[in-house]
Amino acid sequence: MMKLSKLAAAAAFVMAGSAAIAGEVEVLHWWTSGGEAKSVGELKKIMQGKGHTWKDFAVAGGGGDAAMTVLKSRVVAGNPPAAAQIKGPGIQEWANEGVLANLDAVAKAEKWDSLLPGVVADVMKYKGNYVAAPVNVHRVNWMWANANVLKKAGVASAPKTWDEFFAAADKVKKAGLIAVAHGGQNWQDFTTFESVVLGVGGAKFYQDALVKLDQKALTSPTMTKSLETFRKIKSYTDPAAPGRDWNLATAMVIQEKAAFQFMGDWAKGEFTAAGKVPGKDYICAAAPGTGNAYTFNVDSFAMFKLKDAAAQKAQGDLAAAIMGPEFQEVFNLNKGSIPVRLGMKMDKFDDCAKLSSKDFVDTAKSGGLVPSIAHGMAVSPAAEGAIKDAVSQFWNDDKISVADGVKNIAKAATTK
Repeated sequence: MMKLSKLAAAAAFVMAGSAAIAGEVEVLHWWTSGGEAKSVGELKKIMQGKGHTWKDFAVAGGGGDAAMTVLKSRVVAGNPPAAAQIKGPGIQEWANEGVLANLDAVAKAEKWDSLLPGVVADVMKYKGNYVAAPVNVHRVNWMWANANVLKKAGVASAPKTWDEFFAAADKVKKAGLIAVAHGGQNWQDFTTFESVVLGVGGAKFYQDALVKLDQKALTSPTMTKSLETFRKIKSYTDPAAPGRDWNLATAMVIQEKAAFQFMGDWAKGEFTAAGKVPGKDYICAAAPGTGNAYTFNVDSFAMFKLKDAAAQKAQGDLAAAIMGPEFQEVFNLNKGSIPVRLGMKMDKFDDCAKLSSKDFVDTAKSGGLVPSIAHGMAVSPAAEGAIKDAVSQFWNDDKISVADGVKNIAKAATTK
């Protein structure tokens, strides 16, 4: 992240919120598509119900890259919004600049510590203080399958191990269909890779290798086996995969052209939009070997320091509303994710969401709940980018040996 100069950081301190109208809350986000925009509208309604003025600061496109550029210039100018959509280690980077507000008073009043799994709460804190409010949980380690394709190929149920998966993939291939729908973006390769590492090595190994970036784990025989498995999956994709968007890969599964896809639960939105029913038309299952684990991607809003008392009050109410049961339900029903707040009623949610919620709660207790490296939750953006590149180079170039693939990923993990 661009370092703020000490002078600019000091200016941000003094000037933040000086232009804020009493009770105004300005929110920077990039939720501009149908379901997301609808959800933001609900949050606006809740805030207006409390007498506050909502100021929408939506920056579309680029998964938030454009929004971050705008945010940096606003903070340097000493005029930050009340809240901005920031997640994972990015929260710590902003907090380190001294520009984020302390939300402990709201968190204590709303009992956040008992409503959030510790591993998620820690991502929202800086030096033990809450500085961000979480919105949702996306599970990343999903495997999606078309029920009809499996039936045609003579596959009785969703494979639970990698050996079972390759046996099923062979049957699909024999039936003249594509076994694995995959696209050409590096984050898709990385999404598949982290599920393979989790399935081959388990949650502790995943933590050591892809969260702690431990060199011993990164160069171990378990990582070698992970890369062998990863390469084998590629042999079941079709030649047209390079350059394909993720949703087009999902469409292949929906249209009975392919059997499986490894993708987070945003893929479910595509099935829903196509009128498909979980358990009947398609199967949602944890990726092979990962049934007792859960890679999470949590969207959140970091709150910036404001000077105006009315704006601070509005900001506190916003944080409380984000974590409130009303917004948690409506937002996640629209987004395809699940509430991050524990103990929520799930009766309005579909079977995939119910399974996700159950596994989220169970893995939070068992130690199987781990942050997704592919989706910006686990390591610094610099290390994440370098590892992602090394993983994609290995995926796209069959001439790179497994041994060299292991070396390249381990070296990438040292990027600061």
